[in-house]
Amino acid sequence: MRRYSAFAIAREAFRQHKGWSEAWSSPEPRKQYDVVIVGAGGHGLATAYYLGKRFGITNVAVIEKGWLGGGNTGRNTTIIRSNYLQDPSAALYEKSRALFETLSQELNYNIMFSPRGVMMLAQTEHEKRGYLRTERANALQGVQTRFISPSEVRRLVPIINIHGPRYPVLGALWQERGGTARHDAVAWGFARACSAMGMHVIEQCAVTGVDSANGTVTAVNTTKGRIACAKLGIVVAGHSGALADMAGFRLPVESVALQALVSEPIKPCMDVVVMANTVHGYMSQSDKGEMVIGGGADQFNNYTQRGSWHHIEETVRALVETFPMISRLKMLRQWGGIVDMTGDRSPIISKTPLGNCFINCGWGTGGFKATPGSGWAMAELIARGEPGPLAEAFSMTRFREGRFIDESVAAGVAH
Repeated sequence: MRRYSAFAIAREAFRQHKGWSEAWSSPEPRKQYDVVIVGAGGHGLATAYYLGKRFGITNVAVIEKGWLGGGNTGRNTTIIRSNYLQDPSAALYEKSRALFETLSQELNYNIMFSPRGVMMLAQTEHEKRGYLRTERANALQGVQTRFISPSEVRRLVPIINIHGPRYPVLGALWQERGGTARHDAVAWGFARACSAMGMHVIEQCAVTGVDSANGTVTAVNTTKGRIACAKLGIVVAGHSGALADMAGFRLPVESVALQALVSEPIKPCMDVVVMANTVHGYMSQSDKGEMVIGGGADQFNNYTQRGSWHHIEETVRALVETFPMISRLKMLRQWGGIVDMTGDRSPIISKTPLGNCFINCGWGTGGFKATPGSGWAMAELIARGEPGPLAEAFSMTRFREGRFIDESVAAGVAH
């Protein structure tokens, strides 16, 4: 893999940039691999990367029915945080946040990680008590958060209206080391690193069936032919239920759309991420000046990847009270992503009833922030056949056993 650097850019400038090679190769699939991972989004590519880096497993194919990063990875709102209430969640998301901090250097690819800070507004007394509880739980978990006053909220976000008639700002849970990253760049960086290790990233290759013998997976059938594998990882977000059905088991998930939009670009006015769960919205400003806005997931099951006017109206109407200035902005574009929701709003990283078949799903509205941590945990599960410390609480059997990891408050609204 050719190393990217300022010197490489300068050298290529004198050669009319004719010396750059493709960031990752696009080979035809081989007949057999040690591991096949279905889904070339951030989580699938991170899984492949850590399989190679941590366990030396490089005979790996990552197959994708569309284009690399064209699913939820390219349709999220880039937020990274780890201020969750339950211990298993906090451990997993904090691992991920820590990995994000050095991921650009590790991958030799600029993912544009920006630790600008994330605040979750408390706009009711009940919400304030909940965030104070989370602050203390985070202290025990080693996650750096603190509850800040309305005046400090206003100092950090001058455009905010803290005296809203319905929902005044009573404070906020502030995670200074949270932030954002460029979602596409995360996928591209992992793909480049995987390709450099000799792995195959195969696009436009949809799975049509899963073969098994004696209760163990043997191959996947695809639009590019049958691919035999010793182990199979399913990492396909909102389509997890469909892939599980092909493999012969059911999942406790449901798929819904999560919508977002961006405004026209404006001058810098907000350099932190703000989540307002009471009014059901969150907002940050991109490097290009767009206000990135999102809200809650759709209330009905669907597989759409486009926005709807009534949902955007609900989200913006709620945010206008807290951020009056956005009422004057024009919408630039809107979109939707298909998210897979579990009953407790926590993910599944687990073995399945089919031998040597493993699944990573159920991230709901908060999958992007977990990308490297998810890959770390899933790679360990595939390589060893048993979950490690990060993944052991997220088994799919927990719903039958009553071991819920309830993060409905932290994950059920927005990121």
